[in-house]
Amino acid sequence: MDATLKKIAFGGGCHWCTEAIFQKIVGVVKVEQGYVASKANHFDYSEGVIVHYDRDKISLESLIEIHLHTHQSTSNHSMRNKYRSAIYYFDENDKIEALETLKNLKPDFEKEIITKVLPFISFKSSREEIQNYYLKGPDKPFCQNFISPKLELLKKKFYTSLK
Repeated sequence: MDATLKKIAFGGGCHWCTEAIFQKIVGVVKVEQGYVASKANHFDYSEGVIVHYDRDKISLESLIEIHLHTHQSTSNHSMRNKYRSAIYYFDENDKIEALETLKNLKPDFEKEIITKVLPFISFKSSREEIQNYYLKGPDKPFCQNFISPKLELLKKKFYTSLK
């Protein structure tokens, strides 16, 4: 495996939205859509993605910043178990960097960031027919109503990070 390739998992809103966001980012080589589980109070599966990226082309800090700005990272709601706002790390160095990044980005947000930094424990892929959801049907109502506005935000705020 290439030494510059790393992976991190993210949970936020719908995994269709999260998948579409990261598929547009330079340095991201693969996005796996599905359900992520951690440990303790977060052992239940929650919608998420595993992002495989080239750290020579995009930093973990940039990926986290994009993630925080493209879902409701400051809002608790009744569906948070299904849509956990989280960064799932695969090694301790990424845990340290994620916690530091959250601390550094805190001033960028008016409200408290609720995103948790959790150890990655397991993953279940989504059914094949719903993977690459936006790429397969950008004109579908869900894509137009929920994903397209997030992609517009991405274009405006993170245009230098787009493929």
